[in-house]
Amino acid sequence: MHHRHRPVALVGAPSSIGIRPYDTGEARHLDRAPGVLRELGLVERLSAADLGDVVPPPYEDFVRPPGRARNEAGVVSYSLALAERVSIATRDRRFTLVLGGDCSILLGALLGAKDGSGAAIGLAYVDAHADFATPEESRTGSVASMDLALAVGRGDTPLARLGGDAPLVRAHDAVLLGRRDAHESWYGHDALRTSGVLDIPDHEMQRLGAGEVARWALDRLARPALGGFWIHVDADVLNPLEMPAVDSPEPGGFGVDALSALLTPLVQHPKALGLQLTIYDPALDPERSCAARLVKLLEALSRASEDVQ
Repeated sequence: MHHRHRPVALVGAPSSIGIRPYDTGEARHLDRAPGVLRELGLVERLSAADLGDVVPPPYEDFVRPPGRARNEAGVVSYSLALAERVSIATRDRRFTLVLGGDCSILLGALLGAKDGSGAAIGLAYVDAHADFATPEESRTGSVASMDLALAVGRGDTPLARLGGDAPLVRAHDAVLLGRRDAHESWYGHDALRTSGVLDIPDHEMQRLGAGEVARWALDRLARPALGGFWIHVDADVLNPLEMPAVDSPEPGGFGVDALSALLTPLVQHPKALGLQLTIYDPALDPERSCAARLVKLLEALSRASEDVQ
């Protein structure tokens, strides 16, 4: 996942604190994902510098606090800790790969990728869900159901103010690619429509094709005014026939090859700061076939970007 002479740094973000528990009441096993991907040889395949895991605080809000995000204080402190490690990872033009964990790792990753430079950065949010709810609107209380909103400063919570006075990302510097949650308007769809985020749902992406969508996205993400851009990839953007090991599978979606075709021009771009992979759940993948597909995807992106002149 690097341009020629562009090394890769890897950070593990084994967090489940940003997502609701299983129906049994147990915390989800997303914290096992970075270890499973490493066991399949990911670090060696990418020739990456492994900066280890940033371990989250314990899961506390097994019962959702009314109108608030679960584990809010824990996600705030974790975001700050993760930001420190991501900031180290992105130094010297290294392309940073963050292995989640749930989607709430976005906040720490963005904070670290910005690294006090003052320059605004862009965000490619590749996900089957809009994740644009506020704590009041979210049906689950999962930060993972609201982190695009929080990243652009939407919501009455400290999680929306991690960037200080300005949001971590301005809405008009963000693109949302691949959602197929039109039947779930409680993800903040009304606010999304007027937000300024470039929203290209799955059905539009299928019509336009991966190459055209990537061009549209880069028109926004690679503008000279921006200091770079971050790429969020939720494994649930993939078709559940290929990626069933996620918490909220939605019918349809891209296969691994089509997702690779979309992401390749993004990771190849010199302004790409890094990519995070979230929501893969090893507990739902006893045969490790989903993990193997994800390793193959990341390796393909790595090889493709080595061809950049």
